[in-house]
Amino acid sequence: MIENILIALLVIAPGALIAIILHEVAHGWAADALGDPTARERGRLSLNPLRHLDPFGTVALPLLLFGLQMLSIGRVEFLFGWAKPVPVDPRNFRRPRQDMALVAAAGPAINLALAFAIAALGHVVDLLPRPADMLAVEAILFAVQINLLLMLFNLIPIPPLDGGRILVGVLPLGPARALARLEPAGLMLVLLGLFVLPAFLRLSGVPFDPLSQLLLPPLAALRRLVFTAVGL
Repeated sequence: MIENILIALLVIAPGALIAIILHEVAHGWAADALGDPTARERGRLSLNPLRHLDPFGTVALPLLLFGLQMLSIGRVEFLFGWAKPVPVDPRNFRRPRQDMALVAAAGPAINLALAFAIAALGHVVDLLPRPADMLAVEAILFAVQINLLLMLFNLIPIPPLDGGRILVGVLPLGPARALARLEPAGLMLVLLGLFVLPAFLRLSGVPFDPLSQLLLPPLAALRRLVFTAVGL
């Protein structure tokens, strides 16, 4: 069991950290390019993982999901987490709503780009000795999967998720303000609706899995597209 856990960590940790941290750094890069230096001034454009760790989202929740799945089914089928949000001050933007939408879009965009770049590494796997080549294949598959999943999850159109902030930036002012009011409770609503409520309903014998229904079909289609595009 310990050996399986160590191997699983070797496969999962690099892709998960890269996906989560670069997602947040991309927000900071975009904000800086659009006139807001807040993230840069606070040292948050760094690729040092320690600068972006969120005690719950980056450490506790992923470890909890990892441990529960390894103990129950002996493998990891789903992993989720987030880094500490990069600080952004919209008052520094020339067009606050529209520029915030661009900043929000930068996170999912970098995850999509990473999925293509990491998938392309599959062309050099054959150069590795065994069993490193098989570990590399699993790590690549997981890294592509987690980047695409993070992109799709963040595009759910409820603020403070990126999809919600993008929508706030493109909607007419009235609907945009109404949607923006969800931001303080938005993440809690998403977590309750996608994770907590389905878990309780399944315990009651009610099959309800909105996460799979919403994300798995586009995830499978995007995964095929990515590997086809890089010639694998």
